[in-house]
Amino acid sequence: MALKSTIFKANLSIADIDHAYYANQTLTLARHPSETDERMMIRLVALALNAHLVQTECNGDATMAFGAGLSNPDDPDVWIRDYTGRTRMWIEVGQPEDKPVSRACSRADHVAVYCFANAAEIWWKGIETKLTRLQNLAVWRVPAAASQALALLAERSMQLQATIQEGTLMISNSAHTVELEPQRWK
Repeated sequence: MALKSTIFKANLSIADIDHAYYANQTLTLARHPSETDERMMIRLVALALNAHLVQTECNGDATMAFGAGLSNPDDPDVWIRDYTGRTRMWIEVGQPEDKPVSRACSRADHVAVYCFANAAEIWWKGIETKLTRLQNLAVWRVPAAASQALALLAERSMQLQATIQEGTLMISNSAHTVELEPQRWK
């Protein structure tokens, strides 16, 4: 019998001061049995960091959601689609191979990869030259200490506040606050 995904609910208040975007999101995250709390929370952070695109790129005419992720490798971890069905932003989390990233770049206006964990530098050194020609790709490094601290925020029912100012994200619940500044590698 296959293991089922664990369902997490999150009420996320986003205050993106850098882009003058403010929203409350009620989210459902399905954590695949092989996914860690750390990776799931990086998906949530990636959504928060890019939520402003619904307004700034799509003038509010778009939806933002979590994809099937690990359950379907051809689906993004997070996506933003306008009402015509066009994928405006495709977000991958982790250390994907170059071919799926290239495929994503051909399917979406913008693609972002949020890598984390201690092995991210090794992954990047091995894949960097294969991704240089992809003009619509951004690669972000979430510092390992911050990504590990994010796992402490994971609960089945979460009330989170995310504030983005000067490129730094502060995300907190009633007990903990994690501050992180993703580094742009590409």
